[in-house]
Amino acid sequence: MSKNLMQALSEEKIVAIIRGISAESGDATAEALYQGGIVFLEVTLNTDGALGMISRFKEKYEGRMRIGAGTVLDIGQAKEAVAAGAEYLISPNLDEEVVYYGVEQGVEVWPGTMTPTEIVRAYKAGASAVKVFPLGSLGVNYLKEIRGPLNHIPMVATGGVNLNNIRTVLDAGAIAVGLGGNLVDKQLVKEGKFDELTKLAQAFVAEVKGTK
Repeated sequence: MSKNLMQALSEEKIVAIIRGISAESGDATAEALYQGGIVFLEVTLNTDGALGMISRFKEKYEGRMRIGAGTVLDIGQAKEAVAAGAEYLISPNLDEEVVYYGVEQGVEVWPGTMTPTEIVRAYKAGASAVKVFPLGSLGVNYLKEIRGPLNHIPMVATGGVNLNNIRTVLDAGAIAVGLGGNLVDKQLVKEGKFDELTKLAQAFVAEVKGTK
């Protein structure tokens, strides 16, 4: 898939996050999300079997999905994720070493940032976008306010985003949103209701396609 990752992110607007589901239900979960129209899929490294999932999904969905690693806390984890085939690295925190490594490897890094100082530091270090986290606690008005002076920096809003507010969050200036449990519903996964997971994904995709 030759399309620039950032370009694709701005078009797709959703990063689905697989966190803490069992390794055996990972494949069915990825397939359900793919069938629902999800392109960006992040597997957090604190999920059992995360690196295996990343390699399998990368191979299976080559050219159809963009697979990344989440909860990449340090350079050691960054190296493992890239070796497994992650196309982008997402963190809850900003570790410049991880950003430099990504730049060097040609892998996008979207670090977790909260304050304007962290956002600018991450961008200066070479991050192509930052994850504003935890948006669920900060609220959408926080995003609106920091977009004022920092609207040149692409921001992925993560935390507390759901079907009811996703449009508001995108309208507030986020390039994309990270969706964990509100999309990748652990209960549905546990009960094997993958068709319902697909429907949920379709509902989110339909909602963002209506955004400007």
